[in-house]
Amino acid sequence: MHTSRLRNIQVYRALNGKEPFNEWLKSIQDRKTRARIRAGLERLRLGNFGNVKFLGEGVLELRFHFGRGYRIYFGEIRNTIVLLLCAGDKSSQTRDIERAKSYWLKYKEENL
Repeated sequence: MHTSRLRNIQVYRALNGKEPFNEWLKSIQDRKTRARIRAGLERLRLGNFGNVKFLGEGVLELRFHFGRGYRIYFGEIRNTIVLLLCAGDKSSQTRDIERAKSYWLKYKEENL
């Protein structure tokens, strides 16, 4: 169960320097959509995990019920850090979940 405490938001960076989450966010052209996504991330930072689903293997999914059904995939480190892995929408959900689990495993192997 997630408690309401502040989290530090960080972005996963692959060994090649790429940041899948930031690349996805930059690809969203609509300012209102980006603002709503950032507001959802702020709620996560504040410890509000209201619309989050646990997917297994340490990966969670933050769901947005507007537009294309955006999803943000992340892991949590010591209940203090939210590590943003990647993101997408409902149409790419299956592939995105596999990528997120792979990134999370790589992160844990390299850092934990």
